[in-house]
Amino acid sequence: MKRRPNIILILADDLGYGDPSSYNGQHLNTPNIDALADGGLKFTDFHANAPVCSPTRAALMTGRYQQRSGIEGVISARNHRDKGLAGNQITMAQILKQVGYATAIYGKWHLGYQPRFNPNRFGFDEFRGFVSGNVDYHSHIDQIGQEDWWENLELQPEEGYSTDLITQHGLSFIKRHADQPFFLYLAHECPHYPYQGRNDPADRSIGNPHPVHGSRTDRKEAYKEMMEAMDEGIGQIVATVERLGLAHDTLIFFCSDNGPVNPGSSGGLRGQKGALWEGGHRVPAIAYCPSRIPAKGVTTQTTVTFDLLPTFAHLAQAPIPDNWQLDGLNLWPLMGRNESLAERSLFWRFNDRSCIRRGDWKLMSGEDGGLFNLAQDLSESVDLASKHPQLVRELQAELDQWNQTVSDDVVRQS
Repeated sequence: MKRRPNIILILADDLGYGDPSSYNGQHLNTPNIDALADGGLKFTDFHANAPVCSPTRAALMTGRYQQRSGIEGVISARNHRDKGLAGNQITMAQILKQVGYATAIYGKWHLGYQPRFNPNRFGFDEFRGFVSGNVDYHSHIDQIGQEDWWENLELQPEEGYSTDLITQHGLSFIKRHADQPFFLYLAHECPHYPYQGRNDPADRSIGNPHPVHGSRTDRKEAYKEMMEAMDEGIGQIVATVERLGLAHDTLIFFCSDNGPVNPGSSGGLRGQKGALWEGGHRVPAIAYCPSRIPAKGVTTQTTVTFDLLPTFAHLAQAPIPDNWQLDGLNLWPLMGRNESLAERSLFWRFNDRSCIRRGDWKLMSGEDGGLFNLAQDLSESVDLASKHPQLVRELQAELDQWNQTVSDDVVRQS
């Protein structure tokens, strides 16, 4: 790369570990996602920082555990319209913008409803999309019956299927910024409910958000149609990057924000969205950059959403503010040279549950938790706690310390 590389981050919503064909998915046709995996590096042990939307997105944007910014649960349209990402948080868009990147997000923000939480306040030059957890794919009405489609800081209704609009705005941005480094965040709604294909009517209207999940009764078929539309859009993004001669100067990273709900597939993992079992947060992830990442690569190293900020900052040669404590690691040595990452423990907390991962070992706290060796038991079906009491004590002590540390950090910032 002769210049600072372009970075395109594509985030699916509620896409399960077993959904894409390249992850042995059986019910979906995803040729363009699969082409990224075939031409780049596929992660088999990549995790969202949370098993639900908003916390993962907070960790993604800040490079830190979401608990440090006080966003541990879903910021819902009904109950949390005054809650969002605090203004003292530093995002990847702000870090990249300081070294000359054009920045844009198209799609789902879900880090606050009020203007003070808008992506434009956090380093994004352009924002087109919605701020809630989901909207009707056609009418763009949120879960409480309010309009939710924005152009920067203003509500701006726009006709079209949300998946296609996200792609179209992304294509326009790439073309307009082909001569300078850019950071493009395509935050897809797909395949989150409501389950609606391109040719379906709108289900929600102003003041009438029902049916929340959409009127389709054949949800599996609707899910397939939705995924095909997103996959087609990803193909258009890649084709445009190639046509403009930007492929060798562009990193494309694709992943999901958490595990699936039915009819999505967690690929045989235990649990789904909302659970701290592997099915709730182990997700598909692919890094694609033909000039720097060897094709047909597969890595089993454990990586997490918040690792993307330090990775992007490294590629962009963008400094991290001295007072900004990162929790994530730079993944570029792994992506580009297949180097091993430093050993570390990783933590998840959601509602009243928490867990720790160290190497192949995972300790789930709580009465129905246990100790699991994921190398031998990826389905988390055999509790080994009674055979390794000392390891349980060590991991529990480390988990307790982490829980206290991130909670203290929120108190200091409040």
